[in-house]
Amino acid sequence: MSTPEEPESDDQRRAKGLPPAPALPGDEVPVIDPPKPVQVSFWLWVASGVVFIIGYVLMFVARNQLIDQLIKNNTDTSVSADQIRSGMTVMFAVVLVGAVSFAALYVLFAWKARQGTRSARTVLTVLMAITLVFQLAVQFASIVTLLATVIGLVGLLLMYLPNVNPYFPKVTRRPR
Repeated sequence: MSTPEEPESDDQRRAKGLPPAPALPGDEVPVIDPPKPVQVSFWLWVASGVVFIIGYVLMFVARNQLIDQLIKNNTDTSVSADQIRSGMTVMFAVVLVGAVSFAALYVLFAWKARQGTRSARTVLTVLMAITLVFQLAVQFASIVTLLATVIGLVGLLLMYLPNVNPYFPKVTRRPR
């Protein structure tokens, strides 16, 4: 008769690139103690998401002034003021929904990274790259949203510090 195997620890699972084992109802949930930079990074990601939402809410509220400026600077006679007004109103609404979505993704993946999931750190890196492209290349930004981007960048950099790397072990492939 075989003896039951000891369950893998979360550190052993993390070394294989797996998330912590799910807790079953009634099980005691282990306390996760991430390194201090990862803890600070989590809260910076939360702050970045909140500041993003605030920045785009402010832009949405001030959209009439921004749209009036666009209409004033418009040199294309084939585009009417009404077309600019309706298109930009939709654009501001879409960007606001996008900011809320990105903020939710920031918090979700920062939480998973706080648990030691290496792929969550990678997803946050991709999200920040998309954010940077949107903020700098598309130039649909304000001082507040640029501040949110800087806060997120600092949070991302904290996850890549050399003393934090062991908390996000590289996945080793097992031979088949």
